[in-house]
Amino acid sequence: MGLTIDLNQALQQDNVDGARIYAANAIRKHNESLNLLRLSSRIDAVSSRVETAVTMRSVTSSMTGVVRGMDRAMESMNLDRITMVMDKFESQFADMDAQSGCMESAISQTTASSMPQDQVDLLMQKVADEAGLEIKHGLGEVPKSSVGVVEQEPTVSTQEAPEDALAERLKALRPAT
Repeated sequence: MGLTIDLNQALQQDNVDGARIYAANAIRKHNESLNLLRLSSRIDAVSSRVETAVTMRSVTSSMTGVVRGMDRAMESMNLDRITMVMDKFESQFADMDAQSGCMESAISQTTASSMPQDQVDLLMQKVADEAGLEIKHGLGEVPKSSVGVVEQEPTVSTQEAPEDALAERLKALRPAT
């Protein structure tokens, strides 16, 4: 978080252009880390798919052996042997079903997201608010309904309703754990 310290210092020195550069760099670094995390997730998903394919090949060859065993058991009509082969087949099928579920779960967990356009100004405003500074050189109005901005202590009871609404929106955006 060295960039936010530099951003804070630039804001304290009324260096809005420098602060804007630090904020842009902080956003860029944050997005870079998110992109690497997404890439890692995709690589994990591909790894899981490859692992599942290898396991499926193993299960398929096992099932082939089971079917051959069933053929031999049916020829001799040995009831104990038929039961044993069927139990093994059901076990192999249950393993295959569990592996398919793991693969589907891994695939469904890959997601993508995009960056809102006003992140640089929001970060600058947030750092300035935390430092108790006022940005003097025309950043424009920063929207208060953004997820990244955390309201500080409300002073009037009428501010509680918008804050509650923001808290509810933030809670809805967070993944369920």
